[in-house]
Amino acid sequence: MSHEANEYDVEQAQGESAEATAPQESDYDPYYLGGSRKKKTRGGFSGCLAVLVALIVVVGGAAVLGTKGFHYLKDHLQNSADYSGPGHGQVLFEVKKGDSTSAIGRNLKNQGVVASVDAFLGAAGGHTGIQVGFYQLKKKMAADDAYKLLSNPDNIVTDTVTIPEGLRVTDIVAILSDKTKFSTEDFQTALEDTSALGLPSYANGNPEGYLFPSTYGFGPKEQPADMLKDMVDRWHQAADEDNLVAGARKVGKTPAEVMTIASLVQAEGRGDDMPKVSRVIYNRLDGPGSKQGTNGLLQIDATVNFALNRKGVVAVTTDDTHVDSPYNTYANPGLPPGPINSPGDDAIKAALNPADGNWYYYVTVNLRTGETKFAHTFAEFQQYNAEYHQYCETSDAC
Repeated sequence: MSHEANEYDVEQAQGESAEATAPQESDYDPYYLGGSRKKKTRGGFSGCLAVLVALIVVVGGAAVLGTKGFHYLKDHLQNSADYSGPGHGQVLFEVKKGDSTSAIGRNLKNQGVVASVDAFLGAAGGHTGIQVGFYQLKKKMAADDAYKLLSNPDNIVTDTVTIPEGLRVTDIVAILSDKTKFSTEDFQTALEDTSALGLPSYANGNPEGYLFPSTYGFGPKEQPADMLKDMVDRWHQAADEDNLVAGARKVGKTPAEVMTIASLVQAEGRGDDMPKVSRVIYNRLDGPGSKQGTNGLLQIDATVNFALNRKGVVAVTTDDTHVDSPYNTYANPGLPPGPINSPGDDAIKAALNPADGNWYYYVTVNLRTGETKFAHTFAEFQQYNAEYHQYCETSDAC
């Protein structure tokens, strides 16, 4: 529209009465930025309706955004802290279909890989292209290192292997050779170079007990030695998290002794019974064993089966207890020379934190349910042992 007034408009304006053009009390609006006077509209209902509609839009938008908005604020308003080191341990990380860069960063932070989501987003620099799959990462990685690893599809895990708790080295090797392209001989050769595995000095070059049970992701370029070292690295991570060295000192044992106890607990205990089994072992090692008829002997069947190279839960006979082996805890007082299997985190925790109790014996009276009873005296033990034999008479589990 033109800014010039036509003749009619001018004449009409001049003809308006002074009363019509004079400022009225009701027209004054002190918040009008263009001047001190503003002609108010009469559309009061329309204005209220506009405000109401705007309010509905805002509230509705907040409801729709909901969790997404919360995560956005959480991701972008947090401190963009970053780790400086290369990281440690093992984290098997999964990128799922549909994961955004922010979602990946959030998952990385939740799993302890990066220090903050912002640090990862900064490392990504707005780029995408991380492929779906599993990646082998570490705890406390620098965000740049984590992004570089994830952005390279060569690092996608091709073999995922789960190692259960309580397996011996020979059993672990059998699983690795079955789940990867390498043979048993390849892994056995790698085990011979114990210095390359990263074992603690107190393991004395023996990997038994130090191939940590977990789920591993092995990349296409990893060799048997790399895979075994990954497992030892994962053990170091668990040892650090459980404060193995300090905890061993607290219970009056060396870290090597605690790992041996943990392997015995893993073989003999289940669930909540693990700390109780641990206490029986400590009582027999450190308590007045002679008064209970134990004479410092652990008398653990699993150690005899290890000496005889027998797998699984096998009842030990009197003849078995005469086997000539340092692992025969029926003949040799104290702990065996080292672990008899790879204990999991629960067993290590139980070895470091035995339950309170005066027990010197335990008997699993039901092999199917794992129900185990603990006794202080030999008489109590005989009672529970009779219960076990009665169970065996009516069950094929023995």
